[in-house]
Amino acid sequence: MSAPAPTGDQTLSHRQIVTILAGLMMAMFLAALDQTIVSTAMRTIADDLRGFSIQAWATTAFLITSTIATPLYGKLSDIYGRKPFILFAIGIFIIGSALCGLAASIYQLAAFRAVQGIGAGGLFSLVFAIIGDVVPPRERAKYQGYFLAVFGTSSVLGPVLGGFFAGADQILGVTGWRWIFYINVPIALAAFLVVMRVLHIPHRRTDHRIDWPGALALVVCLVPLLTVAEQGREWGWGSGRSVVCYGIGAAGLILFVVAEYFYKDEALLPLRLFRGRTFSVASTGSFILGMAMFGGLLTLPLYLQIVKGATPTEAGLMLMPLVFGIMTGSIVSGQVIARTGKYRKFPIIGSLLMIVALFLFSRIGADTPLWRTMLVMALMGLGLGGNMQPVITAAQNAANPREIGVATSTVTFFRSMGGTLGAAVFLSILFSLLPDKIKSAFTAASATPEFQAAARANPQDIQTIQSAATSGSASSLNDTSILDRLAAPLSHPFKVGFSDSMSVVFLVATAIMAVGFVAILFLPELPLRSMSAAQQRAAEDAAAAGTAASAPGSPSSSDAAVPGGTPAFTRSAAVPANGGSRLPAASDSAGGAHEAEDVADRGYGHVPSHAAGAHESDGEAEPSDSEPRHAR
Repeated sequence: MSAPAPTGDQTLSHRQIVTILAGLMMAMFLAALDQTIVSTAMRTIADDLRGFSIQAWATTAFLITSTIATPLYGKLSDIYGRKPFILFAIGIFIIGSALCGLAASIYQLAAFRAVQGIGAGGLFSLVFAIIGDVVPPRERAKYQGYFLAVFGTSSVLGPVLGGFFAGADQILGVTGWRWIFYINVPIALAAFLVVMRVLHIPHRRTDHRIDWPGALALVVCLVPLLTVAEQGREWGWGSGRSVVCYGIGAAGLILFVVAEYFYKDEALLPLRLFRGRTFSVASTGSFILGMAMFGGLLTLPLYLQIVKGATPTEAGLMLMPLVFGIMTGSIVSGQVIARTGKYRKFPIIGSLLMIVALFLFSRIGADTPLWRTMLVMALMGLGLGGNMQPVITAAQNAANPREIGVATSTVTFFRSMGGTLGAAVFLSILFSLLPDKIKSAFTAASATPEFQAAARANPQDIQTIQSAATSGSASSLNDTSILDRLAAPLSHPFKVGFSDSMSVVFLVATAIMAVGFVAILFLPELPLRSMSAAQQRAAEDAAAAGTAASAPGSPSSSDAAVPGGTPAFTRSAAVPANGGSRLPAASDSAGGAHEAEDVADRGYGHVPSHAAGAHESDGEAEPSDSEPRHAR
């Protein structure tokens, strides 16, 4: 049996929203920080745990569990409510972080990172879903901008803190790198307490089947594909192990689609959502954006360290223009969307800025002044800030208010998958080109008088240079300090070879982002709702209860009451769900029914059984399940 519908005004004050978001931002900060802080220190960690050759599994384990958990959190939180799952995610993240700090081997670290990833997957998806619950779409953009600013800041602080902790032998009697994980515990505890105390979103639980076949098929699909994405460069993309992973992943994908088809509305990822143009474009655009963003930007820290001679900590600080660009783009776009109610132009402009920035990155060479590179970083940040947040807003606005979790987690999921694929593809391109590019650069430089003079003065360095020039592998880039010890004429060809290889990577990223720009042009401009998802759900429940109360054989509508003593609301009655304003009826002209394409694009399909009948969302009259499909 369903629980009684939540009653009362679901409107939150600005102060209440800010208090809730403070806890959510701490949670987001933890998950985003953990993606970058570990990578900087991984070499130190692997050496200390005597597992350098298998260190990649610590990253792969986190990636697999966090990616798989993302859609699960979205679906389950739609059914059972957000609060228990965000608390569970934070709690698991705390446990995983504490265990990682205690790891005694690289295998233990990989296992504990997998636990940590289960929590991180929920933090990313549920944070934005909760924003959708408490903030109306028109106001949502400006709040989401702050979260993207937190994401960008953590991306810069990660390498800085990772380098600091990894460089310390001991802090308070504990090995320095272990603080990378221990530092999460007090911050996560604070986020846990804040969320537990202030997050009160009424939720009406309904009986649903859990799509366990779909979840299992998703695991079968993603685990081998994510594994080969991380290990493919070492195994070989055409090796036997890689081919087996491709086959298992493809079989898992087919099984997943079959399971989702048969589970229909109760599926982990209802296929009908993709009938809506907004959702399809948002998912496709997020996948491509993830490829261009994560794949392309992975090479920037390498460029700063190898070509410009920066330490990991310095490289993190040099990325500050990127963060400022993200903050500026996300906050400005959020404020403008809140005032105008228009969001479509921002992903389009953002995609154009990213295309220009990626192309300009491809023109950067070994001798390009750092300030020019930083200007391009700022441009890239503006593009990212104007792209990510409005796309999530569009997907949430087009989704059924009871499926905010699924919509948000799916967009996040596609972005994560795109980033994983982009990282695999771009790093493979980079390291496959390095040998020939470095060799060509040394061949060209060897004829110059400067190189010949430096070679005669430093004969002991020639063998080292030749080894690096012929290798060009990832291992040859692990210790960039050797380039600082070489005479400038001897190290410069190596830097030229790396820059030339990086240019090809950014050209490929430019082409991919151009495809994303074409896709985002199909994003429709739907009117943004003025009610939050929680307000809409409460209004629907009240309207449904009022309709049932006025049915034949029931008490008169004037005397009927919703359980708990709250007066029932009929379809035409005022619903105090937005600070005293009423939910417009189907006949309202102001903010009334959107055009047919708009209705279809929201991708509702069936109205959930607990809200069968009239489904109204900010003036949009939804047909009941008994009406013909073409009317939807």
